[in-house]
Amino acid sequence: MRYHLLVPAVIVFAASFLRAEDKPKAELPKPDADGFITIFNGKDLTYWDGLPDFWEVKDGVISGHETKDKSKQTFLVFQSNASDFELHFKYKFATPDGNSGVQFRSKLIDPKTFRVGGYQADFDGKGGYDGSIYDEAGVAGGRGTMSNRGDKTTWDADNKRHSDKLAEDNATLKKAINIGDWNDVVLVAKGNHITYTINGHLTTDLTDESPKALKEGVIALQLHQGFTMEIQFKDIKIKLMEAGK
Repeated sequence: MRYHLLVPAVIVFAASFLRAEDKPKAELPKPDADGFITIFNGKDLTYWDGLPDFWEVKDGVISGHETKDKSKQTFLVFQSNASDFELHFKYKFATPDGNSGVQFRSKLIDPKTFRVGGYQADFDGKGGYDGSIYDEAGVAGGRGTMSNRGDKTTWDADNKRHSDKLAEDNATLKKAINIGDWNDVVLVAKGNHITYTINGHLTTDLTDESPKALKEGVIALQLHQGFTMEIQFKDIKIKLMEAGK
């Protein structure tokens, strides 16, 4: 298993330790007509920080790459924290194997290696985990896969799990995943409610009322240790929302 913008009241800028050399943060673009801020410019890693041997921009996309013998559990970290948001991005595995995901409301555990833990919108090169939400590094209480693909899951105030099935089951949703090609994601976190949609299909629905629930934190892209792999990302934009609205 896996180890395993600019609305003042909504976004909290991350502390300076997110920057290896305390570099100043780049000014984010203004929101578009729909309120989305583009956080990858297609040219370089402005707004992001990570290990340079593992992350680069090539052919207009973010590329996370490693060989198994030199692999690390490492992340590319967005420069600012977020609480309630709607995040759009596309991902593709350029190799037949690998494991990745997008962290949100997460914590930077190790600034030297850019290790991050917390909520993760999970995916892998074979489509086994795509569409599930995982507790990376146990930061959300050591709850493992918090909501499986095809499930509507609630963690109650006693930290107990309750699950119902979505309209489309796990097997049906797996067929909607484009293995080796681009997948279009919409990830929404609003209060204690999180939805994860891939290629227009709601893959999981999580309500987290547990005392272990995470309220805000970093957004980051994962490169999982133990693989020879390349994961690519593009078209990343975020709409920040006021809490409770």
